[in-house]
Amino acid sequence: PGGPVENATEQRAVQIHTETTSKQPNKQGSCYWIKKVVTLFYVRLHRIETKTELQGRIEANHRTVMGCGVSKSNQFHKHSRKAVTTIRAAVLIQRWYRQYVARTEMRRRYTWHIFQSIEYSGEQAQIKLYNFLGYLMDNFTPSSTERNLISHIFRENDVCWDAEWERYFCFKNIEVPEVYSGPHLTFPLTVEQTVGLLEAFRNKKQLHSRYVLEMLLETWKLLRMLPNINRISTCQSKEVTICGDLHGQLEDLLLIFYKNGMPSLEKPYVFNGDFVDRGKDSIEILLILFSFMLVYPCDVYLNRGNHEDHIINLRYGFTKEVLTKYKIHGKRILKLLQKIFSWLPLATVIDQKVLVLHGGISDSTDLYALAKVNRHNYVSALRPPKRRNNSSAGMSIDIDMDDVLWNTSRIYQRRASLMFPKPIGPRNCFHNRSLQEFSTRIKANMENELENSKRREVILAAALNRSQQDILSVSTDSVNSDNAKEEWRQILDLLWSDPMNRDGCIPNEVRGGGCYWGPDITEDFLNRHNMQLIIRSHECKQEGYEFCHNRKVLTLFSASNYYDVGSNRGAYVKLGPDLVPYVIQYQASSMTRELTAGQSVGRTERSALKVLREQLFAHKSDILCALKKFDTTNTGLVSLNDWSSAVESVMHLNLPWRTLRCQLVTCKTSDGMIDYCDWFNELAIKGPNTDHIDQSLLETLYRHRSTLETIFRIVDTENS
Repeated sequence: PGGPVENATEQRAVQIHTETTSKQPNKQGSCYWIKKVVTLFYVRLHRIETKTELQGRIEANHRTVMGCGVSKSNQFHKHSRKAVTTIRAAVLIQRWYRQYVARTEMRRRYTWHIFQSIEYSGEQAQIKLYNFLGYLMDNFTPSSTERNLISHIFRENDVCWDAEWERYFCFKNIEVPEVYSGPHLTFPLTVEQTVGLLEAFRNKKQLHSRYVLEMLLETWKLLRMLPNINRISTCQSKEVTICGDLHGQLEDLLLIFYKNGMPSLEKPYVFNGDFVDRGKDSIEILLILFSFMLVYPCDVYLNRGNHEDHIINLRYGFTKEVLTKYKIHGKRILKLLQKIFSWLPLATVIDQKVLVLHGGISDSTDLYALAKVNRHNYVSALRPPKRRNNSSAGMSIDIDMDDVLWNTSRIYQRRASLMFPKPIGPRNCFHNRSLQEFSTRIKANMENELENSKRREVILAAALNRSQQDILSVSTDSVNSDNAKEEWRQILDLLWSDPMNRDGCIPNEVRGGGCYWGPDITEDFLNRHNMQLIIRSHECKQEGYEFCHNRKVLTLFSASNYYDVGSNRGAYVKLGPDLVPYVIQYQASSMTRELTAGQSVGRTERSALKVLREQLFAHKSDILCALKKFDTTNTGLVSLNDWSSAVESVMHLNLPWRTLRCQLVTCKTSDGMIDYCDWFNELAIKGPNTDHIDQSLLETLYRHRSTLETIFRIVDTENS
């Protein structure tokens, strides 16, 4: 392709390709016809045997016909030459096709790598932001108004007793207007109401906030009775269906129910976390799952994922979605969801042999220890809960009373700064600290906090005219400081870890939390607990699933088209009594069925390259410094090799930059050099009102725009 036909072999290949394609219109695309032609030639090859066998038969027949006249020999030679030409044509087309497949696969892989790298860097940035704000709360004593800007995200136990929570979330004073056209619910729920709710969401209707709060309260009551690890069993008449991440994509959940059937007594389901964020229908998915769980409490099981965390929700869209859909009662709904997320079970065990959890394990994971954890103490899994003492009135001293204290006692502010005499360290090293590094600092703070707690409580009592005896009464929910860090690490690993191919267990610095664990850790864990398979989610896979560690770990992802239309399939797994996983794949969007393989890859590639250009612009200053190291004479030009090396040294994405040059760089000289100044002008954000703005300022804001948006959402407590 792309050049003249130079010999008989190519002429024959092109001729047969033309004859085949002219018989019917080309509706399926070039990839379809390449496969069809290759198939045609393989049929011919099978018919005329292999080339070696053919040559042997030619020689034998030649010897046979030597005495029978020249005309027959000439005729046979004519046919044999045609057969050899056909073979060569088939080999040529095969080579073309293999090159096409290789290029398509390479494009698919680097596209995937771009999306995944950007996703993980966002998670890491959110963890760093949360740790930074936590560090400020622990170490600085600003004015009360400044402190209140961020203190509310650390209020993990505003009210101590369940009865007070229920009064706070009371829905009875919320009236449903007559014009409301959505579903009406009565409790306890029935199957018919749950199916009606699902159909209403399918038709883009919204459930009234009164019913939302009522359902969430019922769900919270049920979850408080469940153990940390659910245990279920199969029998000859039952198959357990396991679903991975849904991430707010209602289309995928509806398709799973259409293909597999809705949850029932005969069709139990396990949903393995990450129900929310990124997609636009997160609250609808939660309400559907909660309603089925209320109707079938022994047949629908929900595991907690790393996105069932209000700190992560601030960045990835769920908080914004709830506050947008429920403007009046959104804050109460979110607060109740915080409690529900903290009470979600951590894992599910099927027939004592298959462990279903969201993230993974580590070399210290112990199911027996996890079964005893007070999981509701970990409202956010991003840092261990602080020890807290509670008054007899049921308020948390270091939270609710703390706010009163900051408003009433300036003396206490000064003393607090003395209680935490820890240096902040240089700025350039601070923002790069991982979750593990901060946890070490938090561990060191534990003993100091215990020592200082009595002094703080005495000051509190004086400020609020309470007796010291009331202040020193300790709540039964208090976290034991001795094992707090170990419990937290177990839960963190469970929600955030990923498998790796090599042996060992190392910190997961890509995400910023959890660990990477190897096949040896899997083998040891399964042997210790007498199990045979781990089913986990947490990672998007192109086929919707992936086996690793000698097929003893199965990653399952149920959100199809996660990065873009056509980027990946979704999948769910069915487990029968034999415990052999049966995987069903799908793609929810009808658009993907209309695209050829090449069109699908091309669409996803364009989206990934757009994201990559944005990231290159956001790191313009660093890339420019790296390029100038190669451009010692300050000509503004670098070679392709130097350009690739400089960009990789800054981005650390491990991409084929030389191959991507055609899509990323259009400005090059006749001798192949790259004009990087013009290239940066191409990457710059252009608009009618940006000419007067310093590009370096734009670059800095653009690089941190997601973090800034998260900070604004934290500060904007009234959602104004």
